Amino acid sequence: MKPAPFDYHAPSNLSDALTILDAHRDDAKALAGGQSLVPMLALRLTRFEHLVDLQHVRELTAITPRADGLSIGAMTTQATIGRSVEAAEHAPLLHRATPLIGHQQIRNRGTLGGSVCHADPASEYPAVLVALGAELEIASASATRSTRAADFFEGTWSTSLDSDELLTHVRFPRWSGRTGFAIDEVARRHGDFALVGAAAGLQLDGNDRVTRAGLALFGVAATPFDASPHVSLEGRAVGELDDEALREIGEAVARALDPPADIHATSGYRRRVAGRLVPKVLRQAIEEANRG
Repeated sequence: MKPAPFDYHAPSNLSDALTILDAHRDDAKALAGGQSLVPMLALRLTRFEHLVDLQHVRELTAITPRADGLSIGAMTTQATIGRSVEAAEHAPLLHRATPLIGHQQIRNRGTLGGSVCHADPASEYPAVLVALGAELEIASASATRSTRAADFFEGTWSTSLDSDELLTHVRFPRWSGRTGFAIDEVARRHGDFALVGAAAGLQLDGNDRVTRAGLALFGVAATPFDASPHVSLEGRAVGELDDEALREIGEAVARALDPPADIHATSGYRRRVAGRLVPKVLRQAIEEANRG
């Protein structure tokens, strides 16, 4: 099939892109890497009168270390993040999640902002943003705002982004000191969407106690599932988090889930896998933090 007819716009700067979106609102759609939107257009699962191609908006492609963390432009490709020394140093969980996304050809075109705004429940990046407590910078022709990643995702392919707005940058907070991060997923084949995935981050103090923790799952709900409220990690000594304690944490998270069922996996299967992935990624994060 072919997409329905549309007008194509290729602005060279952010201001022009926002002006076009403001003029056409619900009839317009921003085009980032196109790895999700273009197939949906071709299958006529969605249609828009205007496509606003952002590939020439270079101000949205920088990876910038900051005193409080790392800022990455929304049009930065996944392949660039995978090669970035700055991303590996300042946002290691994001860096490690990147090879799990599709295949290299997808990552060459796919972007951070495209993946986040597409908001597929099985995507790695949205869960990473939630686990790390990332902030999203959003702009329209008339204003700018920021929002927590946990508040950005509203449902399958649905976010709090208005039709005249663009995600411009993602800010990752600095995790300092002894830190550990891990991500893992179960998929039918490498490159397929995850059936279930989990991402974790831990920060320890000098007394081997957890001072900061993030845990998010993907593929188990309509949005990234923030598991942190369902477990008690902060303030606990690492010595308390043995295999039995981590198994109990995994079971607690699994009980809190109500995963979808589809042709690939039942709800019960997703719940069981989640219960096993959670202790696995937490154990890996703890081991890395202990080496710090």
